[in-house]
Amino acid sequence: VGRGRFSSVRQGKTVDVAAVAEREERVDAQQVDYDLRLLEDSPEIVMDHLKSRRANEEVLDTVGKIGHLNERRRQLIKERDAALSTRKTLSAQIGKLMREGGQEDKVTEIKAQVEKSNGAASEAEEDLADVMVQLSSMFQRLPNLLDSRVPDGESDEDNELIVQWGDEFKREGENMKWHDEIAAGLGCYAPEAAVAVSGARFSVLRGQLAQLERALSQFMLDMHTRDHGYQEHSVPFIVSRQTLEGTGQLPKFEDDLFKTNHDVGGQDSFLIPTAEVPLTSLYRDQILQESDLPVSLVAHTPCFRAESDSGGRDTRGLLRQHQFHKVELVRICSKDSSNDLHEEMVEHSENILKALKLPYKKLRLCSGDIGFSARHCYDLEVWMPGQNQYREIASISNCGDFQARRMKMRYKPAEVEEAKATGKNKKKKGGKKTVFCHTMNGSGVAVGRALVAVLENYQNDDGSVTVPEVLVPYMNGVTKIEKNNLVRLD
Repeated sequence: VGRGRFSSVRQGKTVDVAAVAEREERVDAQQVDYDLRLLEDSPEIVMDHLKSRRANEEVLDTVGKIGHLNERRRQLIKERDAALSTRKTLSAQIGKLMREGGQEDKVTEIKAQVEKSNGAASEAEEDLADVMVQLSSMFQRLPNLLDSRVPDGESDEDNELIVQWGDEFKREGENMKWHDEIAAGLGCYAPEAAVAVSGARFSVLRGQLAQLERALSQFMLDMHTRDHGYQEHSVPFIVSRQTLEGTGQLPKFEDDLFKTNHDVGGQDSFLIPTAEVPLTSLYRDQILQESDLPVSLVAHTPCFRAESDSGGRDTRGLLRQHQFHKVELVRICSKDSSNDLHEEMVEHSENILKALKLPYKKLRLCSGDIGFSARHCYDLEVWMPGQNQYREIASISNCGDFQARRMKMRYKPAEVEEAKATGKNKKKKGGKKTVFCHTMNGSGVAVGRALVAVLENYQNDDGSVTVPEVLVPYMNGVTKIEKNNLVRLD
């Protein structure tokens, strides 16, 4: 899961001993089932994670409100069950009296009591349904629990530097230009035309710059499908409210989404903020076999983000657009393979940057910067010589079973499959017939950011841009982009 927006530059630093000590006091997300029962039995576990995330008072208060609602839920269950029990007892008495005969007045009296019990049971059931809706709504507003490896920290300044790669390719100097200057000089960038058509924070790319963007997308898809084993998908760009609730974008980030007037089964709908949403949701409400896991998916789509809270930050050029292209990776896997597959997914994104020879940093996000749905997350930040800083180009998150619980996505463990195949259906003590899947997602990578990085890292003094070697076949053999003689767009 991305964090809903691209962040500005961050300087990763090593976590100190005090932070590690605080991290160890937090119960690892892998050790508990994150559901309403956990909030009922051990609310302090959830509070510890929320405080690590630097959650605001409104979010912290939600845990207490859920506790009160849980008490009300238990009371309503008692009231309903008591009324149903009374009805059952009274109904038995009616049957006995009617068999004996001659006690019509008593039967009428007891029938009135049965009717009263029916009403009490129905009222308790209705109130219980309302409480459950409130509980579900409140629970959906709570973020994921954290992996024990997530360092404690206030903000992006406390993220943990894991790797810095490609220093031998790193270019610096006052003569390094920003990507928008380079693109404008090539005659391939028409921001004013985009504003006239769609408003601010949209762009028009033309000629060989548009071709370079397409080349990057094709290169990424080819590497992920050919070398990394992902299955390419073409997915819808409009999804329902329920779909976004399943992946965790709703209800918290509605202001960052573009709503549409398209009806999806009676639900409102939105443009996708990332292909993670439709890709992960393909397996909603399904029970998979462990032998079918992991499922590895990739898609190239436009992404649409209103980012109402951007405050005008980083909006120069192509940095923070309402519409941008991204190659997205998604994996659905078993609990036991989750951590290893997440590390592997990060390597897959890194391989793209290495092939393009783009210097980057790999950071482990701290508790105060990690995304809402993520349990453990790495960011890759690519070097931008024109801006003289590193900027996020990929965010790769392991969500654990957080999304799967929301969308009821499960799998049958291998021992259950084996028992069924051999006719030995007896479960192991403490075993489960189905288990929630784990999901992870990541940029593989953001195409717009990669285009920016290529322009700045491969710029030449004469204003031209050298095409990275791995992209030359996708550019029909073109090795250098020079000024295009295109009709002006004023």
